[in-house]
Amino acid sequence: QVQLEESGGGLVQPGGSLRLSCAASGSIFSINAMGWYRQAPGKQRELVAVILSGNSTTYAESVKGRFTISRANAKNTVYLQMGSLKPEDTAVYYCNVAIRGSKYQGPLNFWGQGTQVTVSS
Repeated sequence: QVQLEESGGGLVQPGGSLRLSCAASGSIFSINAMGWYRQAPGKQRELVAVILSGNSTTYAESVKGRFTISRANAKNTVYLQMGSLKPEDTAVYYCNVAIRGSKYQGPLNFWGQGTQVTVSS
């Protein structure tokens, strides 16, 4: 059993900053990729950023230079530092984590419950 707990969403003015956190707990042997996705009303869920176990990162073009993904392996936590926020960043943000429950298992993907980020003046 694995749980993901997200925090850090809220309302922010354009140009502002927020930091999202996602902590994994439960039956964890190792964690591979950790990522953030978002879904705006009426749109499909899209990848925002992902960080692999070796700390290589990938970002959506729309957030490059403004968002930074990082991870704290000792805490099984992934962060998303968001800056220079724009109204079009408004969405529900979900973390996604690939977790191995034991050395005999391949990674399974788990989703957080989602946290609302609203960018508005």
